[in-house]
Amino acid sequence: MTRPLTFAIPKGRILDEALPLLAKAGIEPEAEFHDKKSRALRFATNRPDVSIIRVRAFDVATFVAHGAAQIGIVGSDVLEEFDYSEIYAPVDLDMGHCRLSVAEPVGLADEDEAAMSHVRVATKYPYLTRKYYEARGIQAECVKLNGAMELAPSLGLSRRIVDLVSSGATLKANGLVETSIIMQVSARLIVNRAAYKMRSAELVPLVEAFRTAVGVKDAA
Repeated sequence: MTRPLTFAIPKGRILDEALPLLAKAGIEPEAEFHDKKSRALRFATNRPDVSIIRVRAFDVATFVAHGAAQIGIVGSDVLEEFDYSEIYAPVDLDMGHCRLSVAEPVGLADEDEAAMSHVRVATKYPYLTRKYYEARGIQAECVKLNGAMELAPSLGLSRRIVDLVSSGATLKANGLVETSIIMQVSARLIVNRAAYKMRSAELVPLVEAFRTAVGVKDAA
C-alpha cells in the first residue's frame, strides 16, 4: 500500500492564509491541528492519502527537497535562498505577500552606497544578501540571525539588516528605515521533482486543485 503524501506547511505568517486555500483544494486538517495546546507536528486530514506536517518556513523547503515531504507551501524568499534543484514550484499561491529589503538606522540612510566596498549585514538570508551586494561590487559580511533582526544596528552587531518587510511598522518602531528592496515575495506551492514523476497520479491532480483554487496562476 502506498504511503500517504506528506504535505509540509509553514508555521507563522503564511499559515492563516494557507488554511482556507487548503480547504478550497479539498484538504482539511484534523481537529487537533487547531488545538493551540497540542505539541504534535504531524496531523491526519480529511483525506486518508494526505497527512500534514507543520514546521518552520525554512524547513519546509528542506523536507520537500529531500523527499521527506512530497509537497508543501513556502515563501519565494526561502526558495531563492536555498535554490534546491530538487524542488519544482508550479503555482504562485498569490498570498503571503511581502518583500525582502535592506533596512538601516534613519541616520545612515543618506550614506553613499557607491563609495562602499564592504558592509556588515545581519540577516537570515546570507545567500541572497551576498548576491545582492556582489551585483553592486560590494563585499557583504553576513551575521546570521534567525530573529530580532531589528536589534542588530542599535546593539552594534551590524549597521544594516536584510529581512522581510510587510507594513514597515516594526522597522519604524526600532528606528530603522527601508532603503532598498531585494525581491518581492509571495507563497508558492512546491513539490519534490522525483516524487512528481514517481507519484504523478496523486500529485498532478493535487497541483491542479491548487491551480483552480487560486485562479490558475502559474509561478514565475
